Amino acid sequence: MRVVYYVGAGLLTAVVTFVLSVLITRFGMKHRLYPKIRERDVHKRPTPRLGGIAMFLGMVIAFAVASQIGQFHLIFARPGPILAIFGSALIVVAIGVADDLWDLDWTTKLAGQILSAGLLAWQGVQLTSLPIPGGVILLPSYVGLIITVLAIVLVMNAVNFIDGLDGLVAGVVIIASSVFFIYSYILANQIAQTEYFNLASLITAVLIGACVGFLPLNWHPAKLFMGDSGSMLVGLMMATSAISITGQVDVANVQFARQLVPAFIPIVLPFAILIVPLLDFCLAVIRRLLAGKSPFSADRKHLHHRLLDMGHTDVRAVVIFYAWTTVIAVGCLLFLFLPTVLALTFVGVGLVICTAVTLAPLSRRKAVEAAVQLASSSDADQASATHFDPLDAASNSVTLEEDEQVSTDEHAAAGRALEALTGKDPT
Repeated sequence: MRVVYYVGAGLLTAVVTFVLSVLITRFGMKHRLYPKIRERDVHKRPTPRLGGIAMFLGMVIAFAVASQIGQFHLIFARPGPILAIFGSALIVVAIGVADDLWDLDWTTKLAGQILSAGLLAWQGVQLTSLPIPGGVILLPSYVGLIITVLAIVLVMNAVNFIDGLDGLVAGVVIIASSVFFIYSYILANQIAQTEYFNLASLITAVLIGACVGFLPLNWHPAKLFMGDSGSMLVGLMMATSAISITGQVDVANVQFARQLVPAFIPIVLPFAILIVPLLDFCLAVIRRLLAGKSPFSADRKHLHHRLLDMGHTDVRAVVIFYAWTTVIAVGCLLFLFLPTVLALTFVGVGLVICTAVTLAPLSRRKAVEAAVQLASSSDADQASATHFDPLDAASNSVTLEEDEQVSTDEHAAAGRALEALTGKDPT
C-alpha cells in the first residue's frame, strides 16, 4: 500500500490547484487580466491565462507536506535538487505570466528557459549516464550538462506548442504521466525496495494531481487557461522526472532486460509519452524554417489547428490527441508485461483506429463529392443555372427547406446527393 502516499500527494495537489484555479479565475475576470484574442486563437471570449500559478502553488504545497512525511525522507535528504527544481519552476512561471500579460519576445522566453534548465543541471538534476541493453554509457560532465539543458528546453517548448485547445495539455499530461508513474513504480521495485520513494515518482504524482485539479476549469468551454506559465511548468516537470530516473537505470540489474525489446524501454518511454507534442514541435520548426521565419514565430498550422480545419469539433480534436497519446504510451509500457507480438498488436490496432478516426472528416468529404458527381447532369445544369452549389448544402448538412429562393428541382438535386451519402431522407 505504499502507493497510497503518492496518491495522497497527488490528491492534495489536485484539491489545492482546483481551489486556487477558481480563485484565480474570478480574480482574473474581475480585474480583466487577460490578453486580447489573437487571430490564431480558437476561443472566442476573453479568458485569463494564469492557471500556471495555481498549478505551481499546488505543487509547492504538496512537496512541503511530503517533506514532513517519514516515507519520503530519502527524497528530501538532499534538499539541493528539490530547491533547484522549484527555483527553476519559479523562473518559468514568472516568465510565462509576464508573456501571457505583456507578450514577451521569443528570445527573452528562450533565455529564461535556458536559465531554468541550467539551474537544474548545476544542482545535479542532469543526465550522467544513458541506459543501453546490457549496461549504461557514462557521459562526460559537459555532455550530460548540454544534453540535459537541450532536453528540458525541448520538452518545455513542445508542450507549449500544443497548448491550443481547451483541456488538451492537461489531459495529455495526465495520460502520459500516469503511464510514466507506473513505469517508475515498477522500476523502483525491481531495482531496490529502499528506492521505492524516489524523486521521479513524487514529481510525476504531484504533476498528475496539478493537471487533474486544473482540468475542470480548462475543459471546453474553458474558464481558465494554464498559459505559457502552466505549459512550460508542465514541460519542465515532465522532463525533470524523466531525467531523474533515466540516469539511475542500469538495465543489467532490471529483470525485464532479459528480453531485447523491453531493454530499450528506459530510453524509449520518456520520448513515447511526449510523442504528440514532440511531433508537433518538430513539424512547426521545420515548417517555419523552410518559410524563412523564426522557429518560435506563431502561426495557425499546429496539429490541433489542422484537426479543426479538417472538420473536427474542439472536443473531438482533444479526444483524438488523448487517443494517440494513450496508444503510444500504453503500448510502450505493455512491452514490460506482454510478449512482443501482443504488444505490437495492441500498438498496431490502436494506430489504425486512431488514424481512421483522425481522417474520418476527409473520407466524409470525399463521399459527399462522389455523391454530388453521381447526380444527374440535368439536375447539375439546373443548379448551375442559378449558381446553386449542391455540394455546399450536402457537406454542411444544412436543411434544404431553409432557403426559400431555391427551386424545387434544386432542392431535389442536393437532397439526392445528401441521401446518397447518409442513406437517410433529408426531409
